[in-house]
Amino acid sequence: MNRLFLFAITAICAISYTLLNGTASRTIDTEATEAHIDTTIAYEIPLATKQNAEVLIRHYGYTVSYNPELCIPNWVAWELNADKLVERESRNKHFSPDPELPQDMAVTTDEYKNSGWDRGHMCPAGDNKYHWRAMDSSFYMTNICPQNGNLNRGDWKELEEACRAWAAKEPVYIVCGPVLYAQPRYGFIGKTFRIRVPDAFFKVVLTGVRSGRPRAIGFLYKNEAGNNPRAKYVNSVDEIERITSLDFFSALPDDVEGEIEACYDMNDWQ
Repeated sequence: MNRLFLFAITAICAISYTLLNGTASRTIDTEATEAHIDTTIAYEIPLATKQNAEVLIRHYGYTVSYNPELCIPNWVAWELNADKLVERESRNKHFSPDPELPQDMAVTTDEYKNSGWDRGHMCPAGDNKYHWRAMDSSFYMTNICPQNGNLNRGDWKELEEACRAWAAKEPVYIVCGPVLYAQPRYGFIGKTFRIRVPDAFFKVVLTGVRSGRPRAIGFLYKNEAGNNPRAKYVNSVDEIERITSLDFFSALPDDVEGEIEACYDMNDWQ
């Protein structure tokens, strides 16, 4: 599929609705990589290898594939760079229905009340302080999943902070979202809507595209309390693809994608 065409359609239409049901490190040839990687491509947008219900929305700070059947995102993707780390806006504390959805599809914050679950950001508010529109959109309910409170305010938050530290050095491309087991561990919450509680969460990160030394890493967090070092959650991107049925960073040349998704070097992610 032509990736540039796909993203152009997303940007122009703003919303498209389709209802369907630690490993060894490797070295990549930097000169060869620099010669054929286009830094203008939206590398963060994944491709689905199986069909899910989807409303695809391009917001100011991120793109979301929202699942109207489960009332949570399939995935959320964004680019983060040093320019976006400028703190012009304070944190918005008001969750709101996504204005791009019809009212009968738009989850409200009240659905989470007394559920025992946090309203967990996928694209964090901390990544969106550079513009008021970005901050506001980060609080749309299409960017939210039911998340264990300890995880939300602990290890998951620490990974968000790590991503900002990496972005201060070089742009990063991030995709994250829920992991859903065939046999749900937690079931659903909600009063008017049936909101699926994720069993786990994934996050994949790509960096080094502009410097000609691309590298990627994946993370998998169970939706439960924990206080562990980040290395405990690390996986190869290939493994996250297997779990999620998503194809990440597919706009990269095939040889580069194959190399960086099969392995990771924790020394690159300190």
